[in-house]
Amino acid sequence: MIEYRDVCYRIGGRTILDHLNLQVQEGETLVLLGRSGSGKTTALKMANALVVPTSGQVLVNGRPTTEWDLIRLRRTIGYVIQEVGLFPHYTVERNVGLVATLEGWTPDRVSTRVSELLDQVGLDPAQYGSRYPRQLSGGQRQRVGVARALAVDPALLLFDEPFGALDPITRVELQRQFLEMRRTLGKTSIFVTHDVHEALKLGSRVALLNEGRLVVDLPPEQFMKSNHPEARAFLECLN
Repeated sequence: MIEYRDVCYRIGGRTILDHLNLQVQEGETLVLLGRSGSGKTTALKMANALVVPTSGQVLVNGRPTTEWDLIRLRRTIGYVIQEVGLFPHYTVERNVGLVATLEGWTPDRVSTRVSELLDQVGLDPAQYGSRYPRQLSGGQRQRVGVARALAVDPALLLFDEPFGALDPITRVELQRQFLEMRRTLGKTSIFVTHDVHEALKLGSRVALLNEGRLVVDLPPEQFMKSNHPEARAFLECLN
């Protein structure tokens, strides 16, 4: 579904991604793991063309992102970030239904979809739909962000360290919810984290980046056995 073909990205003389070759298959969750500055978020943003490679290509459904209409590409990909990015002057209901409204859905259809999604992420629509982001906790805002990303039922979801700023209990709750959604919805996902616990828990594959290079790409159980020095450095954190 997504393919990185010999992707490089350089800025100001610095190499951020160095000949990245990687495929993300339909229905799997690929976790991009790495230290700060390893290039993982840059790689993620290339999937919805927020960043364009200096050389090489990123293909979505077999088509280079540079050949897509950017609005169409981004509306067909759900995107969840750590800061959530909700519109503060919109209610929860309006935030979640925004893309569906832009796609021309009828008000009744939007309302029904918003209620379904809020239920799905554990927020009572009657209680939370009319609230504003400032009236929510960090965990609740993140749940709204996930609901918004799912609004028009995209085939692909991008998660950029979505749980990194949350308290440990809320983080575990949302990780469990993510796993349940992965099981029930079967979405293709790319998930960025620097937390090896989270990577092994959520990913069907873990792709480890180090200084812009892909150094390990394995399922969690095989990643645990990797002898690559960077993988071992992360695995030591499990102790």
